[in-house]
Amino acid sequence: MTAAAPDGPAEGAVRQATFREVFAVGEFRPLFGTYLLSAAGDELARVALTVLVYDRTSSPLLAALTFAISHLPWLLGGPFLSAFADRLPRHRVLIATDAARAVLVALMAIPGMPLPVLLALLFVVGLCAPPFESARSALMADVLDGDRYAVATSLTGITLQLAQVGGFLAGGALIAVLNPSAALLVDSATFVVSAIWLWARLNPRPAPVAEGGGSPGSLWRDTAEGLRFIRHSPRLLAIVGVLWVTTGFVYASEGIAAPLVDSLGQGATAVGVLLAANPLGVTIGGLVIARLVPPARRERLVVPLVAVSLAPVLVGGVVAAVAGPGVVPFWVLVGMLFLSGLGAAWSIPLNVAFVQAVPSAYRGRAFGVAASGLAGVQGVGALAAGLAAEGLRPAVVVALSGAVGMIAVAPALVAYRRTRNRADAAIEAEEAPGG
Repeated sequence: MTAAAPDGPAEGAVRQATFREVFAVGEFRPLFGTYLLSAAGDELARVALTVLVYDRTSSPLLAALTFAISHLPWLLGGPFLSAFADRLPRHRVLIATDAARAVLVALMAIPGMPLPVLLALLFVVGLCAPPFESARSALMADVLDGDRYAVATSLTGITLQLAQVGGFLAGGALIAVLNPSAALLVDSATFVVSAIWLWARLNPRPAPVAEGGGSPGSLWRDTAEGLRFIRHSPRLLAIVGVLWVTTGFVYASEGIAAPLVDSLGQGATAVGVLLAANPLGVTIGGLVIARLVPPARRERLVVPLVAVSLAPVLVGGVVAAVAGPGVVPFWVLVGMLFLSGLGAAWSIPLNVAFVQAVPSAYRGRAFGVAASGLAGVQGVGALAAGLAAEGLRPAVVVALSGAVGMIAVAPALVAYRRTRNRADAAIEAEEAPGG
């Protein structure tokens, strides 16, 4: 792994931290709890909106657009908006964006809201995500050091997947029992609780620029500096390449979950089950990474885990396409997406490697660039899947996502392994006597 900046997490060989030590850090608890609370509410609302649009239009493309539109603001303005996480006090950014989302989602819950207005509000809600996620990720790295940050990342990833599972399943259940407006009101309430919790428990900190004694330049210049920082680092370019390409293909089929379930002869509640399969797998895979794999070995698992995350998508899509409608093909596909989730635990060591390569003053912008691309490829992947499903069977689209993904990610994996080997050699040289 590459050496961290002086103000970053501890580098080199570190003692494996425990969950108890992570939760002993007071500020981690609100960062952890509010993130999971909001994530569960978001997935609940996403299921409700996707089913609502598909029921109104019967269009796989429009259903995929609804699923993707919350990701698109990252692609369009993520790096720019994420600069606020380095220019303003990070705790204030978190509270303000949560409060804004609570109001916007409550407006979306108004019954009879015209579809264009609903999608426009969803897009504006998405604009709050870049500054929030960048500030939260940067603040996590500020309050935790050494392997506590690595374990916290694993723990957050594990329980985030559980929150997504709960949100997806609750979304399907609420649609069956109540209506999409009820799901949106629940989502709005999660943002209210999150804002209050963060306000009560986070310690006030100055903006990172103020901590360094300087003054911020223009927002555009700060954004450009964040982009240049990543562009000039082969290590960071390799990491984000693996992250973006793999994510884009693994999760493309989420955008066509409603028509996919319909093509297999299942009801609306099954949409939540299908979407929950992958997060459940990530939960178990993340737990194994966090507790059973020593810190020094985690990053070496990234390449094989990427292959494991893509291959089941191909297999599940092929089985569903060949078998056609039925309960058995549906559950085979659910099982394959669960296996894909087990492999998707590669994101945990990759996240740790990323933060170790970025100094604190750049973390908001660096996370913003990485997350912008991540959300962008998720949005584009979902839209591409929806477009393809207009002419192909949804199960065929799933199979193509796995097959093309394995080919597309190969160059990024080669670059990642090359930079990892160089980073390991640099650390060994530093640790050698007289190094």
